[in-house]
Amino acid sequence: MSNTPAAKPGILDGVRVLDFTAMMSGPYCTRLMADLGAEVIKVEPPEGDYIRLRAPRREGRSTYFAQLNAGKKSLALDLKKPEAIALIREMVSKCDVVVENYRPGVMKRLGLDYASLSALNPKLVYCSISGFGQEGDWAGRSAYAPVLHAASGYDMANLDYQEGDVERPLKNGIFVADVLGGSLAFGAVQSALFRAARTGEGDHVDLSLMDAMLGMLVYECQEAQFPAERRRPLYRPTKARDGFLLIAPVSQNNFEALARGTGHPEWITDPRFAISQDREHHWGELMQLLDDWAGPQSAAECEAAMNAAGVPCSRYFTVREAMQLPPLQERQAFQTIDDGSGPFQVPNPAFRFARTAAHARNSVPALGGDGPALLGSLLGLSDERVAALRESRTLHVHG
Repeated sequence: MSNTPAAKPGILDGVRVLDFTAMMSGPYCTRLMADLGAEVIKVEPPEGDYIRLRAPRREGRSTYFAQLNAGKKSLALDLKKPEAIALIREMVSKCDVVVENYRPGVMKRLGLDYASLSALNPKLVYCSISGFGQEGDWAGRSAYAPVLHAASGYDMANLDYQEGDVERPLKNGIFVADVLGGSLAFGAVQSALFRAARTGEGDHVDLSLMDAMLGMLVYECQEAQFPAERRRPLYRPTKARDGFLLIAPVSQNNFEALARGTGHPEWITDPRFAISQDREHHWGELMQLLDDWAGPQSAAECEAAMNAAGVPCSRYFTVREAMQLPPLQERQAFQTIDDGSGPFQVPNPAFRFARTAAHARNSVPALGGDGPALLGSLLGLSDERVAALRESRTLHVHG
């Protein structure tokens, strides 16, 4: 068998997913499933997932959408119409997984909640992703990633780490809650699929993005309960002549290697730095000495010196620069796909398998473009029936 990814089977080949997700957290989860070979049927409203409109766009197509939805199929239905709901219920018996990230209560009002669908397919794994869980006082709150960053304590913890350098929580355009929650939902679905395969019984996964954020704040949750006598040392950017680098002498051996690598072996016996406890009390002085050492040199020269000494270190790179770094190129961390407006790169999953493929698939669905074929192959609908569904505006096909 060839070692090229396309020649390997997918570990989720044969698994069929009904995907009622939009924006980021849910689509991130189901794209990982598509990367492993699952047939992911993205059920979209007639106007499509809002991310289809988001930049970067070329010729009307969003590469942002494409990265989150590569490898999926699109079925555009007006779920306000009873016939659309009937079609979904008919499809459920032929599916293994449902993933949804509507606000809690929406799927129940549609008659598509876990209780309703598991009655049709007892092996069904049903995953609900929401901001604060499916029940409770906050269940109905709208919860986008920046809201969860604020609510979870993440932003205030990060502000506290700035040590007074700024006066208000930092702006952040990176949606940590969505990617983290989508990743955890992906793992939970696999666990439930494993149990379904063993027992014949599905399950309902209730994934809270708020829970995910608190679970990420490992030290902070413990420090909130048992405040430290003094702040743990924070590694700060070291300023070189032409940029910054992060030097992290985590252990005693790292520190001694740092001292030798900077040409200052006397730091090893300096009473301010000799042992970890002393360094904590004089951390600012050590950080200033590193600035003094790095200042006349380029960041690349400093990084090379630290790597040669065996000290954890990296220059600060932009995303554009990081995408070209050797470890990402060597691991084939990116897949080239084409959405009809030309080729571009999207990240592959961070994990690899020896015997099966885990990579982005080179297809991006047009809104509703797979609907007629799916209804024909899965449900056996005739061309005339499909045409009638389109005429009634139950089924929408674009592109």
